[in-house]
Amino acid sequence: MRSQSDCPEIVSSHFNLTVGVGQNVTLTCDRQTRHYTYLYWIRLVSGNFPEFLGGTFAANVEDFVQTYRITTKQEPGKFVLYIPEAQLSDTAIYYCITVKTFKMAFMKGTFLTIKGKYRPEPDVTDITQDSLSDPVHPGDSVTLQCSVLSDSQNKPCPGGHSVFWFRAGSDESNPSFIYSHGNSGAGCETSLEARSPQKCVYSFSKNISSSDAGTYYCAVATCGEILFGNGTKLEVEVIGTCDSDNIIVLLLCAAVSVSLIVIGVLVYAFKKKSCDCCKGKRHYAFIDLLNCFPTVLYLFKTSAIYVEMRTQEEDVQERRRSTVMSGLL
Repeated sequence: MRSQSDCPEIVSSHFNLTVGVGQNVTLTCDRQTRHYTYLYWIRLVSGNFPEFLGGTFAANVEDFVQTYRITTKQEPGKFVLYIPEAQLSDTAIYYCITVKTFKMAFMKGTFLTIKGKYRPEPDVTDITQDSLSDPVHPGDSVTLQCSVLSDSQNKPCPGGHSVFWFRAGSDESNPSFIYSHGNSGAGCETSLEARSPQKCVYSFSKNISSSDAGTYYCAVATCGEILFGNGTKLEVEVIGTCDSDNIIVLLLCAAVSVSLIVIGVLVYAFKKKSCDCCKGKRHYAFIDLLNCFPTVLYLFKTSAIYVEMRTQEEDVQERRRSTVMSGLL
């Protein structure tokens, strides 16, 4: 048996990684020691539940976890996953996640493919994604489609294939997992012709928010390999609601200011004209004046209620953006 030092080592900092059987693999995840968080490595294999590989504090501690052959440990500024002498069964999606005050976030994902001499070739010949011609707006419902062509002459791999959806942000960050179709033949069309390819169409629908802009990738896992589509770019066009809201608030404030000026002028006129004011009854005249202008009071109330509603709406949107879709796993 070869020693670990005789095996070539692959260090991953990419989203997609392919290595040969017997190579050593090192996956790294950034670790910020100033944050009181937990870091975990997990892996996802098609058709199985997520598998825990190791965890640690973000702070500097002497932490070392070994699960079967796989080892996780802290290094300066990093949380490292080490796979010695990779096997075909190590093909999976590896994720580094953080947990802080009951909030989970996916930091980094790596598609690890192990290629061996006797691995069957995938029967998938093409993955095509439809493009979106026009930008969408927050609140719109968008359906993305992915067409998978497979060669009917090749014997399909055991377990068939699974389809996943990923999103890469506008800053070209590592794609994040958002949806899985699982191992399903739904949506597949089988041609009567012997040599014609089989076509399977997978759809993914989503209500769009302003934070959903990016490139969406369809990925097919089959025969121990992961094949990507060409990607669908989604542009979210945000209407300037903030500007229109500010204009409404300014108009309300201007109306209130004008009303106050009118009240002041009328109060002055009442003082000059009314004899009752000279006999110590000025406060009655002022009360009567307010009763004559209920519209002013209505404007005051409308402005306060509108500002409060906008503040509550912005708080709700902020909480929604910070929610992590951990339930997809």
